[in-house]
Amino acid sequence: MTTFNHDTYISPFTWRYGSNELREIYSEQHKRILLRKIWIALASAQMEAGLVTQKQVEELLAHKTDIDIERATEIENIIHHDLMAEIKTYAEQCPSAGAIIHLGATSMDVLDNMDAIRLKEALDIIISKAKELLKLFVNKMEEYKDLPCMAFTHIQPAEPTTVGYRIAQTAQDLIDDIKELETVRKNIKGKGMKGAVGTAASYTELLKNTNMSAKQMEDKVMKKLDLNAFSAATQVYTRKQDLRVVNSLSSLCCTLYKFFIDFRLLQSPPIGEWSEPFGKNQVGSSAMPFKRNPINSEKIDSLCRFVSSQANTLWQNSAQTLLERTLDDSANRRIVLPNSFLATDEALITSIKVVKNMNIHQTAIKRNMKTYGIFAASERLLMELGRSGANRQEMHELIREHSLKAWKEVQEGNENTLKEDLVNDKIILKYVSKEKAIELLDADEYIGDAPLRTEMVIKEALEIL
Repeated sequence: MTTFNHDTYISPFTWRYGSNELREIYSEQHKRILLRKIWIALASAQMEAGLVTQKQVEELLAHKTDIDIERATEIENIIHHDLMAEIKTYAEQCPSAGAIIHLGATSMDVLDNMDAIRLKEALDIIISKAKELLKLFVNKMEEYKDLPCMAFTHIQPAEPTTVGYRIAQTAQDLIDDIKELETVRKNIKGKGMKGAVGTAASYTELLKNTNMSAKQMEDKVMKKLDLNAFSAATQVYTRKQDLRVVNSLSSLCCTLYKFFIDFRLLQSPPIGEWSEPFGKNQVGSSAMPFKRNPINSEKIDSLCRFVSSQANTLWQNSAQTLLERTLDDSANRRIVLPNSFLATDEALITSIKVVKNMNIHQTAIKRNMKTYGIFAASERLLMELGRSGANRQEMHELIREHSLKAWKEVQEGNENTLKEDLVNDKIILKYVSKEKAIELLDADEYIGDAPLRTEMVIKEALEIL
């Protein structure tokens, strides 16, 4: 039997990325336990039809976890069929029941139902971690919903927002992602027990002169597996299901990518408002000892890009399942499905770590507000001037001229004098008092109803947690 260590290629998902609980779901051990679970469910239903004895079912149950991958691999190397190798291995362990394992079935009756079970199990893990992340976002929104900071459009300072409201944008998308994942998970179906081309012809023939139809047998098997079956199938369940699953993962990863590429921008020293946790002994660069690179956010974005690219393969699988089945989806599904889940899993694990311990640098936030907030606050002054009877267009031009002068000063590294210039402008003072102008030019107050809207998102999040 092949052994795996660091002397040969192993996937990063084997040891670097993803959780052990998700790796276990896509392990060969768990796969084979699920296959035996399905064979037992099939034999139990066939026992009710009088085709299998109680003793045979009991024997199958007695050996349901006696997985012997080494023996199955030996047999596969001879017969070149992985599922038949597992059947033969199980049959060797069950002298009286070996003959009835897989009775009437085709390989995909077992493998596709097994895959459907694994999809449900893996989605449960992803949904749980997505909700854990959402809880952390709720905490951050509550803590920072009133903290003003500069918002950026076109990566240029625009108007103030709040830190909590910025986080609320991601939380809102994450809420939708969780709902979509839950819908996809709820609608996961197995192939059922439908035979070689989906007509259940073999089962219909097998069940002649019994008290059970092929559809009744299928219902009994699927009930034991706690799995719904597609009404119609070919040799496989529709590969659109795989596409829906990974599209939902991709959508979640899109949300994560957006948040963490913004995080990277905000950690950049010229803005410097957020930063990842950084360990006491952490090394930021092999060449530059001073570096504090956002390595976690970069890893998240890298993994999310990977997941987004996987959906195309599954689209091709669905579109190119020629007639009732071809095998050219088999190899790539072994790679795409587990890797998509494990990449998403690792992205969520890292997201949880970063958000839980993220640093919000209020000194930098105040510095940026002082430097750039006044430009946005000038819009408040413009609104008041209009209400006080001034010509809106003339006041717009006046404020624009002062703003351009002040912007040039800021670009040259000088103090921003816009506030001083505006509150002392004689034309402006004809319409508003100097005290009123100073009050209006306080950018911290120019956040609209951002705190209220943040509270709305918090409420929506709590409803699904």
